[in-house]
Amino acid sequence: MTGAVRKLSISVPPDVAERLEREPNASAFLVDAARALMRREALDAELAHQGIPVAEEGVARARAARAAVDVAWPAERYEATRERVRHADDEDHAGRVSAA
Repeated sequence: MTGAVRKLSISVPPDVAERLEREPNASAFLVDAARALMRREALDAELAHQGIPVAEEGVARARAARAAVDVAWPAERYEATRERVRHADDEDHAGRVSAA
């Protein structure tokens, strides 16, 4: 994290605490998770603004499709795809920074 930060004290359920304790940088993990949620909320708002409401039924279908892929794909394929996406995101970010 760069720039200004605020220190917070939070209370979490035991299962979440156990997960955070396995992270080398729990703060960065939580920031990433919060920003992912913020991006999803912003996308939902933009879709609604464009007249495309996000319905729970559609979300449930998308989650079921994702779960089917998770079951069907071997872990190695899933991880390789995630790495390609991360690499593409890094290149896209670098391109935007250098163009600025």
